[in-house]
Amino acid sequence: MKSTVSELSTNSRPRTSSAFAHYLKRAFPIYSMVLPGLLCIVLFKYLPMFGVVISFQKYSPFRGIWGSEWVGLDHFVRLFTEHQFLTLLKNTLVLNLIDICFYFPAPILFALILNEVRLKWFKTSMQTIVYLPHFVSMVVVVGITVVLFAGEFGGINLFLDSLGLPRYQGLNDPDHFRWIWLLQNIWKEVGWSAIIYLAALASIDPTLYEAAVVDGASRWRQIWHITLPSLVEIIIILFILRLGSFIDVGFEHVFLLQNPLNLAVSDVFETYIYRVGVQQGEFSYTTAVGLFKSVVGLVMVLSANAIAKGTGREGVY
Repeated sequence: MKSTVSELSTNSRPRTSSAFAHYLKRAFPIYSMVLPGLLCIVLFKYLPMFGVVISFQKYSPFRGIWGSEWVGLDHFVRLFTEHQFLTLLKNTLVLNLIDICFYFPAPILFALILNEVRLKWFKTSMQTIVYLPHFVSMVVVVGITVVLFAGEFGGINLFLDSLGLPRYQGLNDPDHFRWIWLLQNIWKEVGWSAIIYLAALASIDPTLYEAAVVDGASRWRQIWHITLPSLVEIIIILFILRLGSFIDVGFEHVFLLQNPLNLAVSDVFETYIYRVGVQQGEFSYTTAVGLFKSVVGLVMVLSANAIAKGTGREGVY
């Protein structure tokens, strides 16, 4: 009996290895396409994570990570006791709340409207027109805005002058900064962000709409009872992922719009990190600021995913 079992196990090894080799050979083209992206994630996302250790050190470039002095949680204590901390937190949260309340639903609304268009040429044209701004650099977008609305020589202000109307000073007005930032985000990214929703809408079974028409449902009823429920899962997943950057508004866009007159509402953690970390060379302290942001994002994702799972919805994992 023992010899029979050993013979079977011995005979199964070549078959298993042969099957694995055949699988690798068959799947090699797929893995070869995944490999560049995987290497990029490992090199630029995972390996730099070891650098967060300097947030617990008084890092010196000359001594290196292993030779620098350990200071424990001193940098975090400094962050939470910094007189600017509440201002930075408030500005960051307000921008993110505005983004979630107004920008996040915009691609959904655009996808729903575009899905109702029956003229194929018009639908294709609108998709192309709205997608194009995504490929324009944010530097160009802000530059165009400044050229048009600059206080003294802006094209819009010169036109208003010619009509005898007061100049528009929105770029220097703290009350207008957040809405300019939001409108530029919507104009630039709403078409690109709608792609995934359009793909989800294309996967809806058309027989559901046909059955609804037979039952006498209007277009609004079809959208409410068929289209939106079909998008709920993807909306929840993207919303959970969005919460991962809840305390991260990005550096480039805010920095380009920032000036001394709107600094009170435009100074966020990213610009603070640039000012203190890059310009003043406080690498350890600003690494601690970045780690704080990452931990908050992680907690938000885990909490939102747990809530989604608890309500019977599909989460991220």
